[in-house]
Amino acid sequence: FARGGSGGSEGTGGFGEIQMEALTWYDYCIYSVYMKAVINIKTDREVKEKAQEVARKFGMPLSAIINGYLNQLVRTKDIHFFLEGELKPAVKKRLDRLHQDVKEGKNLSPAFYSAEEAIRYLHS
Repeated sequence: FARGGSGGSEGTGGFGEIQMEALTWYDYCIYSVYMKAVINIKTDREVKEKAQEVARKFGMPLSAIINGYLNQLVRTKDIHFFLEGELKPAVKKRLDRLHQDVKEGKNLSPAFYSAEEAIRYLHS
């Protein structure tokens, strides 16, 4: 590899036939030390291009943002998607009915302070 982008070669470091002179010291460290796996995904071309544009505005490569999301998924074991649009009419009707029940205090269970209380309530 070419340390700092200057000439010279010091072996392949697991890159096979790749021209190591084309890599900077940073590239070599990232690809030989930190990168452990490659994930190939399919997405709409337009979505990819728009995502790359947003990433560029943050001064980051898209892969860094995707890695951040993957790390967050592993850390929190939680997924968040923000969807736009309208609810299906049946779902909206059900949510409206549930909201009205809450406002009127209907169809609600009491607060429980132990599992035994909850079990007694369920069996009553």
